[in-house]
Amino acid sequence: MKKLLMLALFIFASLTMTACGGGGDSGEKKLNVMLGSNVVSLDTAQATDLVSFNVISDCIDGLMQLDAQGKAIPAIAESFDVSEDGKTYTFHLRDAKWANGDAVTANDFVFAWRRHCKVSDKYSYVFGSTVACVKNADAVIKGGDEKTLGVSAPDEKTLVVELDAPVSFFPSLMCFPAFYPINENFYNNLDAGTYGTSPETFLSNGAFMLTNYLPGSVNIQLEKNSSYWDAGRIALEKFQYQVVSSSDNALTAFKNGTLDVAQISGNQVEQVKADEKLSGDLKIIPTSLLNYMSFNQDPKNHHAGALSNTNLRLAISNAIDRESLAENYAMGGARATYTAVPIDFAPNVNTGKYFSEDQKQFADVVAFDVGKARSFLEDAKAELGKDNFELNLIYSNDSGDTVVKVVQAIKSQVEKNLPGVTINLQPMPKAEYLNNVTSNNYDLAVTNWSPDYDDPMSFLTLWTTEGSEIAEHWSNAEYDSLIEACTTGDLAGKYDERWDAMLQAEKILLDNAVIAPLYTSSRSMLISDKVEGIEFHSIAVEQVLKSVTMK
Repeated sequence: MKKLLMLALFIFASLTMTACGGGGDSGEKKLNVMLGSNVVSLDTAQATDLVSFNVISDCIDGLMQLDAQGKAIPAIAESFDVSEDGKTYTFHLRDAKWANGDAVTANDFVFAWRRHCKVSDKYSYVFGSTVACVKNADAVIKGGDEKTLGVSAPDEKTLVVELDAPVSFFPSLMCFPAFYPINENFYNNLDAGTYGTSPETFLSNGAFMLTNYLPGSVNIQLEKNSSYWDAGRIALEKFQYQVVSSSDNALTAFKNGTLDVAQISGNQVEQVKADEKLSGDLKIIPTSLLNYMSFNQDPKNHHAGALSNTNLRLAISNAIDRESLAENYAMGGARATYTAVPIDFAPNVNTGKYFSEDQKQFADVVAFDVGKARSFLEDAKAELGKDNFELNLIYSNDSGDTVVKVVQAIKSQVEKNLPGVTINLQPMPKAEYLNNVTSNNYDLAVTNWSPDYDDPMSFLTLWTTEGSEIAEHWSNAEYDSLIEACTTGDLAGKYDERWDAMLQAEKILLDNAVIAPLYTSSRSMLISDKVEGIEFHSIAVEQVLKSVTMK
């Protein structure tokens, strides 16, 4: 699952600051950018989080890339053709090189895509029938012959992709790092398991190259790749990422010049707004990052599987004051959200209205209504034969002050509004958290998701029976059928009917309280006035530095 949980905007690791901001002792201009957490992996078949995707995209180009407005434009693919039925894409590759001098070929994509599906890990599902619909991807992911995958290279500069169904957003999907290439010869000459663990084991074809990196590094250094096909566009010669432990530390680092780009949250935003000097450096960047609570419905989970009861889940969801969460705890422009698809995302091409523009459409099951919440709880008690429920809510303990405040507020609200329900907060390191939510070892988890492409399916496919890594252990045949009809079925090419079917699917999801939507985030960024050209996106890759210039 992509960017898994999207905790990247809130997860912060321990801080090791270096005094090289703003150019260092040599006077050389060097950009210093905050990372919200450690990189999980630089292997496109293993990475699941926004931080890893950002660093990967600094160094590797895919077939397409996003322009400043978020539109998919050519990258390694100079152009492409689409068959009349929309099921075959033929990409024509430009002359591009890897940093070791090898040509970037169509086979680099064939190798990477086959490998990704074959290892059947993390994001492999994006190749399959719920997202990209690459021919035979589902079978390969389940152990079939990777050579049957619908991707081929008739020659070095031609890549042919066959789909099981037309996918309207396929070109923008090619901007997502899971679809990036890997140099097969370079990969095969590495020791097993070492790809992407150091500058020597990671090969760039993009704007920048790694010069200093180890797994878990709090400082990552990159420099311009002179072999990059679009090197003339790149003005930034060097830059450094620094992992920061908290919003307070980020603000301090920005003030003293050791960070040129930092993300802050909560009370720091109001503090900055009141500072005449700093307020001009503050940028509020809207995102499509949906924060939500996941309910583990496995009957074998904690408290005898109480969360498999729909009324208990509905009770908890309706006991949460989302407006308060957004305004008083998440802050920084966060907006209370009552839908499974975030606010201001995926506009309808015919009406211009966003998919979740009506935030009250599911008010009967997603609202802050203590009376209704307690009624749901009484029904749950009767159905389960219990009067008290003790549930564990897990979150990352290196996730910064925002997540800590949010989970504490949720605990307070639920316990106040639902007598008999106790929530135990269980903080843990990020790696442990990710392992628990993917291995069925949790009751409640506060998590988030950022879309890979500009379509509601980037969210709705998460909750199919075989959807994502976050195991809610919910399965609904009608929901699965609607999603299938919208992806590979008879609605795939019928825009209006597909749109209505997706709304029906969302209603099923929320009627069953599979998740409790919480809020849609914004990013509160401090950007030095000497830095220009950073691009922010809501899909695929959240931050692009290719056009950065420094005064």
